[in-house]
Amino acid sequence: MKRISLVNTAHDLIRDILHPGDIAIDATVGNGHDTVFLAKQVGPSGHVYGFDIQQQAIDSTVDKLRQAQLSDCLTLIHASHADMGEKIPVDLHGKIKAIMFNLGYLPGGDKSVITQTGSTLIALTVATRILAVDGIITLLAYPGHPGGDQETDQVKNWCEQLDREQFEISTIYSTEHKDTAPRLFVIRKWQDCTIYRNGA
Repeated sequence: MKRISLVNTAHDLIRDILHPGDIAIDATVGNGHDTVFLAKQVGPSGHVYGFDIQQQAIDSTVDKLRQAQLSDCLTLIHASHADMGEKIPVDLHGKIKAIMFNLGYLPGGDKSVITQTGSTLIALTVATRILAVDGIITLLAYPGHPGGDQETDQVKNWCEQLDREQFEISTIYSTEHKDTAPRLFVIRKWQDCTIYRNGA
């Protein structure tokens, strides 16, 4: 089986539904490639919120957005993606059209600093709440590095527990279905969960 680019696949899926004027989140900005992609999709009238715990990632992304002349539609937040619920303005909750996660470590950075399972699961739970109906979450996971196996397994388990009446979940592999192969989790929101919480 030919190896496919999961990054390109995620971009293709998001490109279909994310348009100028929309709001998007890059939950793990890294070196800024996904952030630039999202900003190009929503600009100039939309907005992208980017999260990362490493200042190196924030600085690298700022440079990329400046070069692409897209910094006006971007807010970078030096914090964990687990803080999304507090950092994203409340009036935008339920209006986010796309949220991207790219787990693991910062390419070219300190490989001992990786995304943590606990904060990733918190961030995913928040993401499902603030996502718009018909919105999409993409999450790229890499089980082939230390800590990545557990995180990928926990994300898989978390996805399996989502309400299938509200969400559609699919998994795309970069190559054959090997345990060590990178994979892309895709979550689409069909219904607003607040309807059920309010008893309507």
